[in-house]
Amino acid sequence: MDPDSQIELQLVHDDGAVPDERTIRSWVTRALEMAGGATDAAVTVRVVGEPEMRELNASFRDKDAPTNVLSFPAGSDLELPQSVELPLGDLVICAPVVSREAAEQGKLVVAHWAHMLVHGTLHLLGFDHMDEADALEMEALERKILAAGGVEDPYVAA
Repeated sequence: MDPDSQIELQLVHDDGAVPDERTIRSWVTRALEMAGGATDAAVTVRVVGEPEMRELNASFRDKDAPTNVLSFPAGSDLELPQSVELPLGDLVICAPVVSREAAEQGKLVVAHWAHMLVHGTLHLLGFDHMDEADALEMEALERKILAAGGVEDPYVAA
């Protein structure tokens, strides 16, 4: 089964810098494959504006500001038949925040999008950066996945 077919895109906001659907699917798929995740799992990528992201960030993280990416793992413990597509979860990405951050950091917008898609997908797979050891592990994997797609290290200051 083509893993790209399991990735749904919901484009609610487009600031003109949002990558095309094929590019979005390719980054999520690459992250799933290279992190050893379930490539047959379903992922929804929702691209939103600042009002929706601010509301989600306030509701789920008690932070009254928009952020670049939020990950919502499905976390199902159900025993489903192999033929049933297991939802991995949802990524919500705020297009204006990603564009603004790329400009502020002197990065190509498409490279920052790639980073946010990879970063969010790794969160769906259970990676986090709550302590230094976990952050180093997650950042190393992000670098590897991004480099495989031709994107420079996102953690090097521009």
